[in-house]
Amino acid sequence: MITEFNYQRYLSAKKTVDDRALNRAVWERMILALTGKDLRRPLEVLEIGTGIGTMAERFLGAAPGGEIFYRAIDVSAENIREARERLTVWGEGNGYTVEPSGADLLLRRSGIEARVRLECLDLFELLDWEGAPARYDLLLANAFLDLIDLPAYLPAIAGLLREDGHYLFTINFDGETIFQPPFDDELEAAILACYHRTMDERTREGAPSGDSRTGRALFRHLPAAGLEILAAGSSDWVVFPGKDRYPADEAYFLHFIIHTVATALKDHPEIDPDQLRRWAGARHEQVEQRKLIYIAHQLDFFGKKCDFIRPKL
Repeated sequence: MITEFNYQRYLSAKKTVDDRALNRAVWERMILALTGKDLRRPLEVLEIGTGIGTMAERFLGAAPGGEIFYRAIDVSAENIREARERLTVWGEGNGYTVEPSGADLLLRRSGIEARVRLECLDLFELLDWEGAPARYDLLLANAFLDLIDLPAYLPAIAGLLREDGHYLFTINFDGETIFQPPFDDELEAAILACYHRTMDERTREGAPSGDSRTGRALFRHLPAAGLEILAAGSSDWVVFPGKDRYPADEAYFLHFIIHTVATALKDHPEIDPDQLRRWAGARHEQVEQRKLIYIAHQLDFFGKKCDFIRPKL
């Protein structure tokens, strides 16, 4: 049984889960929009909360040709170090020549040149320091918006886009977590309800910081922030065992999810600690036995900056 957990390994294990989950129609709408841009300068992309750079790998694997400036920020220096190492290995394995260029990585292959800047920087510092300059052609955020106060920060995030800019916001949690096979339905319902509530009650410097139903909330928050929705669709995580094992490192991903829930609720007044340990132990054991199925409901959104801001609904 795993007793120590590493966040960077979790993010790496999550990549194959995200790869399956990302909504293809939403993703292809983004690629089509970028292909249609007639730029006489590099395409400027900002990714918020890049983690270990898996979305950068995805984007550079599918991006249209031309010059790209890809700025990726994350609050964790360890994530950024891992992202730099991963992107170098990924690029060399996918037809790119990769070389450092100052603090950046320069990736080149036929028809495309990408300058990637990986920065240890908090989004809130970015907004404070730069005052939301309308610079970027594309904003990316994967599994990030459910960690912030959307009404407070989404308008400022939208302000980072040029007037004709687009956004792709993916893997936005939407309030449904499912573990199978059934195990003490009443206990698990209480655990998951309390866990979702921890997302709703999370704060940052005394202000709200998250929403367990971010997915559906974005249908009202995006237009209110001046962002038109052009495509939306489900991006559910669905993890289940194959005949002999879970795909890739997805058993570790499942162990980490169970650990995250148990850690969030370890001092919760509504959950008996012995019952929580019983639940977590049983679910961990099901992973080891290749029996656990895990589903989380999420939504993806693609769109563009509006010329006007609609009133809040």
